Amino acid sequence: YQVQGVTANMVMTSVSGHLLGLDFSQTYKKWNSCHPTQLFDLPVNKECKEANMINIKKTLEKEVRGAQMLIIWTDCDREGENIGMEIVDVCRAVNRNIKVLRARFSEITRPSIERAMQTLTQISHTVSDAVDCRMELDLRIGAAFTRFQTLRLQKMFPDSLGDKLISYGSCQFPTMGFVVERYKEIENFVAESFWKLKVIHQIEDIRVEFAWQRNRLFDEDIVKLYHEICQENPVATVQNCHSKPKSKWRPLPLDTVELQKLGNRKLRMSAKSIMATAEKLYTQGFISYPRTETNIFPKELDLNPMVQAQTNDNRWGEFAGKILTEFGGPKPRQGKKTDEAHPPIHPTKYSNSLQGENVPCYLCSSFGTVLCM
Repeated sequence: YQVQGVTANMVMTSVSGHLLGLDFSQTYKKWNSCHPTQLFDLPVNKECKEANMINIKKTLEKEVRGAQMLIIWTDCDREGENIGMEIVDVCRAVNRNIKVLRARFSEITRPSIERAMQTLTQISHTVSDAVDCRMELDLRIGAAFTRFQTLRLQKMFPDSLGDKLISYGSCQFPTMGFVVERYKEIENFVAESFWKLKVIHQIEDIRVEFAWQRNRLFDEDIVKLYHEICQENPVATVQNCHSKPKSKWRPLPLDTVELQKLGNRKLRMSAKSIMATAEKLYTQGFISYPRTETNIFPKELDLNPMVQAQTNDNRWGEFAGKILTEFGGPKPRQGKKTDEAHPPIHPTKYSNSLQGENVPCYLCSSFGTVLCM
């Protein structure tokens, strides 16, 4: 393969998530070795300790010994940049002079891979450092507070918490607070009966339901009284009529949160199963990278082939064709968010042969993309 104009033999290998992990030295792993507050200042080490990761590390060290160039192909987000830097650190410990380049891509398709090879860049140290900072904060805060509150509460309640671990996480703990708050609201809710008037008028196939200005009352006798008044004089008089224009905006291009909301609302899928399915479709080359905060299509992305592929569908293919012929080509509504890493989620190739949960998730991506054009 031609790499920057030079024919090269390429060897591909892979990792599985983070290769290295942060931890305190063995001296301070015992809970009574230091006061919890010291954990905010003690040095931490980034090492490869998990058994399955050690084997991956050995593979990298073996392959890089005779290599002249290392190209990082991890996901193009913050976590991917940090994992890429971990690979670089492992490889440079064996081959310190190896040249490192970064491939940036958002979909696993031939054009995207070839474009990434033609535009190889440098790996971002600042983005990787930001992830290291977050990981170190998670470790220090989690370890310090977990030790502090566990030892404190075990001492205060030895009978009930003497052998319990009271874990603390900087994200999990506030989330648990929201869950408990909502649980208490549901538990303390007292149901109360109410009554309302419902007026419906229908002429042929036109059906109108009128809303009562008072909406509902909690006194049944009063509502019955109003109902009797209405029955005594069943002919209604239109006292006023006014109208105002209403616009129905096209949906914005899909980001991760909107994909999860759409999948949950329309398909009744959980956020976890939506993302698992989306990542599977991504690795199979059907959709772009599903973890993105972007709802703006970049100007350099050619949307015509994407819409053209959807004209084969018997459900929205006709509409996709109109976008290309009658509407002057795709002109997507643009949002205001971008993570500067990935475009909005979109189909990368057409398929009508998917099965199981792959089908609805792919439909969300395809139909949502066509609608926003």
